[in-house]
Amino acid sequence: MRKLIIFGTGDIAQLAHYYFSQDINYEIVAFTVDREYISDNSFCNLPVVPFDEIEKQFSPGEHDMFVALSYSKLNRIRAEKFNAAKSKGYKLVSYVSPKATLYDNVRIGDNCFIFEDNTIQPFVTIGNNVTLWSGNHIGHHSTIRDHCFIASHAVISGGVTIDPYCFIGVNATIRDHVHIAEDCIIGAGALITQDTIANSVYKGIPSQTADFPARDLKKI
Repeated sequence: MRKLIIFGTGDIAQLAHYYFSQDINYEIVAFTVDREYISDNSFCNLPVVPFDEIEKQFSPGEHDMFVALSYSKLNRIRAEKFNAAKSKGYKLVSYVSPKATLYDNVRIGDNCFIFEDNTIQPFVTIGNNVTLWSGNHIGHHSTIRDHCFIASHAVISGGVTIDPYCFIGVNATIRDHVHIAEDCIIGAGALITQDTIANSVYKGIPSQTADFPARDLKKI
């Protein structure tokens, strides 16, 4: 059993605590966040340790870490903490629900959070630090690159490529062999039938770019 630290003290961290607690391979021992965001010394009945001193109390050689953050600033905050934890020497682990359907030739990177009822078909590649909320279809031979967030019930057809720092909204549909460029936001219920342009927001059926670029939303 490996000892695990969770980065975060919000709703997603609480969910990570719940899911990892069901996994017999891990014992959760602490939470960590940046010092200025600590409002309580405990969370889920475990200690909260400032990130700038986490390795002094919980060594990287004996502990793994999971960064449990949302898609804020187009996943860049989660990416920043992912890289910071790596630089401290921690192994970043992934959680894959036993209620997800996937095949032995699916490749999954570090610090992925894959919820229940995801169907991940053969020959799919999922990069580092990717969240797949519940109920998505990821079609065969598709690639989801690093630092993406896929909300619930999205349909990603076969042979799709999604570049880093993208957000795919609830019930979005992406046609087969489409390329979703970096820094794109695909709105809830959107239908994407053609390659997208980087730093763009898409909404509607069929989808069109919104009148503001995705880069303006990185501040949210």
